[in-house]
Amino acid sequence: MPGLYHRFAVTVLKAGLLFPAWSMATEAVPFDTAELDRTISPCTDFDRFVNARWLAAHPIPPDEVRWGVFDQLTLESLHVQHDIAEQAAGATATANGDGVRRQIGLLYRSGMDVAAIERAGLTPLRPTLDAIARLKTSEDTAVFLAHAAAEGQPFVFAFDVQGDFRDARKQIAAAAPAALGLPNRDYYADVRYAQERKAYRAYMVRLFRLAGDGAPEQAADDALALETALAKVTLSPVEARQPANQFHAVRVAEADRLTPHFPWAPFLAAQGLSAQDEFSMAPPAFFAGFDRLLASAPPAQWRAYLRFHALDQAAPYLAQAFQDASFDFHGRTLTGQQNDKPRWQRVLGTMNAYMGEAMGQLYVARTFSPEAKQRAQVLVTRLLDALKARIEALDWMSQATKARALAKWRAFVPKVGYPDHWRDWSGLDLSATGYYANVRALARHEHRDAMARVGKPTDRSRWSVLPQTVDAFYRAEDNSITFPAAILQPPFFYADGDDAINYGGIGAAIGHEATHGFDDAGRQFDGQGNQTDWWTAEDNARFNARADALVRQFDAYAPLPDHPDVHINGRLTLGENIADLGGVYIAYDALQSALKANPDEAGRRIDGYTQDQRFFLAFARIWRAHMRERQTLVYLSSNPHATPRERIMGTLGNVPAFAKAFQCKTEDAMTRPADRQVRIW
Repeated sequence: MPGLYHRFAVTVLKAGLLFPAWSMATEAVPFDTAELDRTISPCTDFDRFVNARWLAAHPIPPDEVRWGVFDQLTLESLHVQHDIAEQAAGATATANGDGVRRQIGLLYRSGMDVAAIERAGLTPLRPTLDAIARLKTSEDTAVFLAHAAAEGQPFVFAFDVQGDFRDARKQIAAAAPAALGLPNRDYYADVRYAQERKAYRAYMVRLFRLAGDGAPEQAADDALALETALAKVTLSPVEARQPANQFHAVRVAEADRLTPHFPWAPFLAAQGLSAQDEFSMAPPAFFAGFDRLLASAPPAQWRAYLRFHALDQAAPYLAQAFQDASFDFHGRTLTGQQNDKPRWQRVLGTMNAYMGEAMGQLYVARTFSPEAKQRAQVLVTRLLDALKARIEALDWMSQATKARALAKWRAFVPKVGYPDHWRDWSGLDLSATGYYANVRALARHEHRDAMARVGKPTDRSRWSVLPQTVDAFYRAEDNSITFPAAILQPPFFYADGDDAINYGGIGAAIGHEATHGFDDAGRQFDGQGNQTDWWTAEDNARFNARADALVRQFDAYAPLPDHPDVHINGRLTLGENIADLGGVYIAYDALQSALKANPDEAGRRIDGYTQDQRFFLAFARIWRAHMRERQTLVYLSSNPHATPRERIMGTLGNVPAFAKAFQCKTEDAMTRPADRQVRIW
């Protein structure tokens, strides 16, 4: 699901200045020009001109892997959720809590009860480990995988619900690869990742030792051997984001032919589904490879692999020794994070992962008003109107394809602020003690909720993200664009800010998400969410030629000076780069329409900068961030977004209005020659 920064989607928001419930008198200055580094020309390096001084003054905190606008909002606003959780926990302690608030309080209390977690040790995980120890045959393993999935504890592949790509009006069950513990398949063979592989094996040994395994070194070798084999049949990140690899409808007979050693009828029955139902199993090559390994890999390898992943999944919820092992590898080794986050933040992370909409319900009640939602909806409408005008004006697209693009535009489902209807959490049984048991109960509840939607009509009003997430999203399978409450605040949106700042901030974000409906993946779906080709052959070729030019532009960027051979993958990041570029164009057009309606504002300078200049200043500010080197390496290998600096530099080099606003000359570094500029939407 494409988003602005969804791999770093953060939870909650600071006291929102957009919101009447909070003091409007404290709203920050929309843009502090004292932050600008005037020793750098905006035409030479616009990112450094806007962001260098701020980044120098705000080093990455020890418990973070990157630091920027999104992360700053998170840290400031986590305290809001913290207060909600603490109050809910206090209410449950005095038997005054009820409903959603009670469930939040119980989960939070159990997560913060360090003494109880330490006393429990490995006991909560013993039933799973014992079941794995009894596996002797491929048949045993198949039965275990089915029952584990039914408990919301999948191994090897995930099993969830999604829209049917052929008929988006209905929901269908879907199996998808989830076999690897390293960022992607290259980490298992590429010489560049030899140290990461060595550290991964050492982490396996450490967990096996903590669990009392009598031969931890051998177990690690067995687990890594099987996982390496699974990596060979796993798609690359570029391949995985292609819609053709995300859906393959089968019935049980076809699925069984593909995986003769893994029977699907009992698996479906364990999930409460009928063996007569179709489901998606994509990509087929992965499942065929999994089946070959199920039949050929020694049972000892399967036991070691499953034992390790059970330990790895549970480690954050177990005794401190397991938590430390998990952080040392996943945090310190892979991403360069120096310190783990405070315990209360980690518990809130668990809460948002498993019952985030419950927290969102309380969060919205405290911080986001219906009036704020209405104001944001008006802005979304203005940006969508600007996209419509751009589609109508395209000079490279035929009228036939334009008509279909406009039909998709008319079918957008904007979601703003928070859901109109909240989830029902009845039937969920949590306790104030037993943190891991609560996590397992939540996982079962989530899985059963998903399976209950299989075969049902698609509810396009349903939210798949949380109101307290500082991000925005597009979903092709229902053609929805979502703007959670948490992003509708400074520095993205100012209730009393000038149009230029707001259109350059939240306006570009709205345009970004809308453009995803027409990026290289989104354009393969119609307005209802069906995967279909609505393009003429000629327009398809024209789109691909423009997209390929954007790929080449971003392929050329090598963000890390100490790793000049490590480049952005322009194909992997294509969808986000198209959306960044489209978002700027759409938001800029919307600003011009707003200024045309208000001529006095159009000519006004604020702090010495024109409205056009302030628009681009705001755009560069929302992407300001720096990352640790190790996190950047992981990011470049796996993330569909370009690195923050290159999102600014690469995008604005394709926007003539930027060069005009700052009077850049043709020889300036920020000015890309006209014949090399890319414009798609």
